Amino acid sequence: MLSFKRLTPAIGAEVLGIDFTQPIAWQEQQQLQEALVTYQVLFVRNQPITAEQQRDFARSFGDLHLHPIYPKVPNVPEVLVLDNYQTDLTDNAIWHTDVTFIQTPPAACILSAKQVPEYGGDTLWSSGFAAWQGLSPQLRKLLEGLTATHDFVQSFPKERFGNTPETAEQWEKARLTNPPVIHPVIRTHPVTGLKALFVNESFTTVINELPKPESDAILAFLFKHIARPEYTVRWHWQVNDIAFWDNRSTQHYATNDYGKAHRIMQRATILGDKPY
Repeated sequence: MLSFKRLTPAIGAEVLGIDFTQPIAWQEQQQLQEALVTYQVLFVRNQPITAEQQRDFARSFGDLHLHPIYPKVPNVPEVLVLDNYQTDLTDNAIWHTDVTFIQTPPAACILSAKQVPEYGGDTLWSSGFAAWQGLSPQLRKLLEGLTATHDFVQSFPKERFGNTPETAEQWEKARLTNPPVIHPVIRTHPVTGLKALFVNESFTTVINELPKPESDAILAFLFKHIARPEYTVRWHWQVNDIAFWDNRSTQHYATNDYGKAHRIMQRATILGDKPY
């Protein structure tokens, strides 16, 4: 029987009583889906799953995204590898929502910790619901109905990810396959109908209906606003931990405070629907 231990008033719960190395019963899957919407991010300790098990579990919730840049687990392309010894991951140390540079951004993501620093390397998640509710009624009225552009190149610039003969072709293909897209500034959650802030520093470049100076000022405020501690939960990783989050209503920040220590995470990314 699953149980959920809430971690903060706004966001986050630890899941007890589940073993991801074994097949998940339909009833447990339903409980997880409901809890994901309620708590927005779920954490589970001591889950030594393989990449194949992670892929198969994620697949039970929907189709999976294949990332155009990050390396993949050999023979399991649906599971990407976030290894600071292989890839420049400094852009993960800002508040962001994964893969909002596509028309149907991910509904959820599942992250598995394979190697973690002795100390440091925590990840924080913030509630887009709480951030929306924390705005004044006047600002909420202004933001509703506005749209913003999200651009792949904002977080994956050529000078960092396409600057060698080996990577230039892959980067150019990714850029052409992922042109800028437009999403609402405030997203309605398709399950609950609740509203959430849906702009992020990794991919959002401009609010389309405003002059650029006004757009820059408001985005700068919103990027700072999402980071207010009362909207967040912080997770200190142990090897084989799993985090499972609702990508439609959250942002996260991978703290880059562990120097040259080696950190390896694996992520499966479940595609969602078009934001509205």
